[in-house]
Amino acid sequence: MDGSAITSEYLIELGKTTPESAVAQLIQHAVAAGASDLFFSAGERYYTVQLRHLGIVRPLSVLPSEHGRRCLAHIKARAAMDTTEKRRPMDGRWIFDLPGEQFSDTPDKKIRRRNGVDLRINVIPTLHGEDATIRVLPHDHSHFVVEDLGMSVSQAASYRQMYQSPSGLLLITGPTGSGKTATLYSTLVRLNDGSRKIHTIEDPVEYAIEGLHQSQVNTAIDVGFSELLRSVLRQSPDVIMIGEIRDPETAKIAVHAANSGVLVFATLHAPSAPAAVQAMLSLGAHPHFLASCLRGVVAQRLVRTLCPGCRTSFDLDGAQQTFEEVRSLLAEGEGKSLFASQGCDACGQTGYAGRAGVFEVMPVTPAVRDLISEGKPARDIRAKAVEQGMIQFRQAALLKVAKGLTSTEEVFRVIPSEHLLQED
Repeated sequence: MDGSAITSEYLIELGKTTPESAVAQLIQHAVAAGASDLFFSAGERYYTVQLRHLGIVRPLSVLPSEHGRRCLAHIKARAAMDTTEKRRPMDGRWIFDLPGEQFSDTPDKKIRRRNGVDLRINVIPTLHGEDATIRVLPHDHSHFVVEDLGMSVSQAASYRQMYQSPSGLLLITGPTGSGKTATLYSTLVRLNDGSRKIHTIEDPVEYAIEGLHQSQVNTAIDVGFSELLRSVLRQSPDVIMIGEIRDPETAKIAVHAANSGVLVFATLHAPSAPAAVQAMLSLGAHPHFLASCLRGVVAQRLVRTLCPGCRTSFDLDGAQQTFEEVRSLLAEGEGKSLFASQGCDACGQTGYAGRAGVFEVMPVTPAVRDLISEGKPARDIRAKAVEQGMIQFRQAALLKVAKGLTSTEEVFRVIPSEHLLQED
């Protein structure tokens, strides 16, 4: 998503508008900018409004306290929340209609459809009032394309073999905001061709996809991932997506399902692909059963991509060895320059215009499977995977820099240094 609409460096003046108008303007601005989140934060004298764009939080507006509280009350009312409750955290949803209408052409007629966004809202009490975080989820799902995730050619080929398996377990790992949801939905959209029964278990359901059977965790009535997973297994699924493996019971059921003929996708928090195996073992998954069903692990981070309108290159005449480590993976002419962007009107003076994934894709080969079955540590699994051709975070990041897609500064901002240092 480009940054052509970003003007958040200039604060929007909303002090004299009605709460309804102020909230509408802020949401429309966030959508136009391609922001993923909108934040309302209560202070002693003011409410500050910020947005998150390409992973970076930027200021958007400052509202007098009373005006901010009225705006928050309006948001809560539209999201079907209790406006009188100010002591407990709350969650809500609001389908916000954008101005104008969109049309879809069919062979025989033009169909009017809603032009809106799905807003997932969380409100929490703080020292000076209530804070709200609004996740902005566009209704358009056309951006969920596996080929656009940012994997290298060899990584994409390995991942394709994983998700085309008739059964087994695929783990997607990374910190919050690393693009795991995009990877999962892009894969499910690809598999959603009508020949498979696909169930998802999510907290919450972020995108409604036609053809998927999507269920949402409800902790208020003690319906968690493990409870839903047990029930979904009785629905005769071909594919199951588990939003997050958080506890030993869910981990064990997921492994059991993958071993019984179901293709299972799941996310969990681990710093790298080999470490995800260790995370599953620490949650009580039996090494032998995990090894027998695991098809592969994808670990990922998101880096901002340089704006093509203001990107400039710098020759590496005196440092040709910079990309020597990935020279064999580069095309002719690549790896001879470093790139940076100075900022322009098209990218809102940020120098960046989008985001792309940096991946570790670890297929579970027979040799890796043996190490998992024996309960070997992550470092042994990593060494074997690298020996068999796995591209590590370091090499994947170098490829992005060498191709001029991002900068070295952005790589070091996003990827922990222990994954970037050259091992002896």
